[in-house]
Amino acid sequence: MKHNKLLYLMVAGIVLGIFSGWMYGSSMLAVEWIGEMFLDALKMLVVPLIISSMIVGIAGLGDVRKVGKTGLIALLYFMLTTCIAVGIGLVMVNIIEPGVAVEMTVEQVPDRVAGKEAVSITDILKTFVSPNLVQSMAKMEILPLIMFSLVFGGVLTTLGEPGKRAIDFFDTVNTAVMKIVHLLMYFAPIGVFALIASKLGAAGGGDLFLAELAKIGKYVGTVLSALLVHGFVVLPMILYITTRRNPVTYFKNVVAALTTAFSTASSSATLPVTIECAEENNRISRKSSLFVLPLAATVNMNGTALYESVAAMFIAQMMGIQLGFGEQMIIFVTATLAGIGAAGIPEAGLVTMVMVLQSVGLPLEGIGMLLSIDWFLDRCRTTINVWGDSIGAAVVDTLEENWVEKGE
Repeated sequence: MKHNKLLYLMVAGIVLGIFSGWMYGSSMLAVEWIGEMFLDALKMLVVPLIISSMIVGIAGLGDVRKVGKTGLIALLYFMLTTCIAVGIGLVMVNIIEPGVAVEMTVEQVPDRVAGKEAVSITDILKTFVSPNLVQSMAKMEILPLIMFSLVFGGVLTTLGEPGKRAIDFFDTVNTAVMKIVHLLMYFAPIGVFALIASKLGAAGGGDLFLAELAKIGKYVGTVLSALLVHGFVVLPMILYITTRRNPVTYFKNVVAALTTAFSTASSSATLPVTIECAEENNRISRKSSLFVLPLAATVNMNGTALYESVAAMFIAQMMGIQLGFGEQMIIFVTATLAGIGAAGIPEAGLVTMVMVLQSVGLPLEGIGMLLSIDWFLDRCRTTINVWGDSIGAAVVDTLEENWVEKGE
């Protein structure tokens, strides 16, 4: 009952935040500090949570061969859903053609994009390891922390009794962090209200938002409709086929994580809530949730990959550049790989957008047309990212269990 009350208050916080930001515009920047405090409090828990959960998760899987099977199932799920998401994005953008007859009003590469042109695939691969883990923690570079924790947890399982004591320590740390998450969630309704209200206020309120929407409304509609098809048709179908769980019930049980994702626009910051919803509400086994969800929050970016494929095609259509089947296949591959591999880079969405555009020779100036509305779409695609992560935990949990039963 207490959980339901908190959920209703969080939804009310989002609705009130939209209303306040819409009506009162920039004056709502006065509450921005409250939202930032809530977001920072969530981010504060991410590093200890990821390290402890990955170590406990990998140790819980036990046999190294089982780790390989579970990791393979997770990777296949990430690849499959990301490929489907990008495919949906490309189909929708070709049907709706949102960029046709849109006037290009930006003539230079935006400052936020400048300097990101030099990032290559090798730069992304290099983010898997870090020469300084403490520095990575300070910069919230999650990928090297995951890689270290995976190896560290695996090695601990080979050390006998001393290793078991270390695993028990990290297990206790993980439990303590989740208790802090429980406490923090009491402040979530105020936090999500402040985040949404201040962000809409910074965009100039409802009138300016509508003005920006009017310019590229067809593009926004294409992205949202593609996200809805992926999030409410494809992912629930995968959930039902593989686990026989009721998608509506499963969805209700992760609403707290989805509302947090929408308000924070960060899969990593939402991770503590995602794990709580998976374990407590949807009864996902602890070993699966602690192994899959930190990994998914970092590399499983369905919504982001879909968004980038639509954005690239929109920019091409707006500039009158015809992209044939071959070029669209290049976008498909690049957006899929970018959605999985670019987690360790700051402003990863922009970096991967640059990579996708450069792969087919599209001008980077086009990104400037999207930035004014990107803060809103960022929240929508992050919500789908977290929904996909949550379903992934159930899929891996069920398939891994079946695999073990058949194989042993």
